[in-house]
Amino acid sequence: MEFVAAVIPAYNEAERIGDVLSAVCAVDEIAEIIVVSDGSTDGTAEVARKAGPKVKVLELSSNQGKGAALLAGVHATKATALVFLDADLVGLTPKHVRGLLRPVLTGGTLMAVAVFAQGRLATDLAQKIAPFLSGQRAVKRDLLESIPELDVSRFGVEVALTQYVHEQDIAVVHVPWHDVTHVMKEEKLGLAKGFGARLKMYHEIISSLKLPRSRNK
Repeated sequence: MEFVAAVIPAYNEAERIGDVLSAVCAVDEIAEIIVVSDGSTDGTAEVARKAGPKVKVLELSSNQGKGAALLAGVHATKATALVFLDADLVGLTPKHVRGLLRPVLTGGTLMAVAVFAQGRLATDLAQKIAPFLSGQRAVKRDLLESIPELDVSRFGVEVALTQYVHEQDIAVVHVPWHDVTHVMKEEKLGLAKGFGARLKMYHEIISSLKLPRSRNK
């Protein structure tokens, strides 16, 4: 029997994380939910603590980036299988999470990646072009621990996973998530500031990623 934990990095997501946690808390297969508040100043941690007994909250003293937050969550649990989820997902249901977990828990793959479909044009298109950038994935801990120098950048965990499975020719299952999307940075921060934050994020990811694209199996 796998011990499954969800790891949810969050930076100022007090308005949105409650709906995500409601969906994840309803998944019986998930025994533990680690919310990593990455220097949040808007009450994200307080909202998460009220979500239920499965939820454990870690608070980082400053904003260290998604990769560092994910890694802190991984170190905080002994789970043998993990689910990484963004805190600003819209339309997430327990069915989506179970569908992402299923290929990993049944032994069909070491990693499954969710790809948005029929949710929102901008986010659907981005994931069709570059599904390896999806932050929603389920992964065996053994795979994570086999990756040398996992903490390689602000987006290090996802980047390192993508690079490693490609190099090792490990098959990855892509799971369509219908009617799921997330709030875009431009909506959170305003057009100019949000677009700047998006460009910075892409620059950090591409700078860390040796591969130009992902491969479907």
